[in-house]
Amino acid sequence: MKNLRLFLVVVISLLVSGNIFLLVQFGILNGELRQAKKELNVRQINEKTLTFAKLFVEKVLQGTDEVSFEDRLRLENSVRDINDPEIFDQWQNFIKTQTDREAQDQMSRLFMMLLNKLGSDTGLTQV
Repeated sequence: MKNLRLFLVVVISLLVSGNIFLLVQFGILNGELRQAKKELNVRQINEKTLTFAKLFVEKVLQGTDEVSFEDRLRLENSVRDINDPEIFDQWQNFIKTQTDREAQDQMSRLFMMLLNKLGSDTGLTQV
């Protein structure tokens, strides 16, 4: 009877220890998963920001003709994909400009916001 009791105590102790070990491992892996999801989100936002910036340079800054309706739509959708209200508001300010000087000023502000967004997501200092 003593042997059976000792055996049960040992088995229960091993099971409890195993559960504690698995619980600790679960907590560690859960934290790593959250960090990986956060990094993936930052990478996706950076990719969307860069996509918009490249499209803007290609269609607006390097373009020789007036920006077509299709290109304006692509730019609008691209800036919306970033899902940043400040950047979108600055985009709206840019497209509502009346003069070349005002457009240049708003474009400069927009690019600074884009660069700061990329810098803040990567841990770099803002410009």
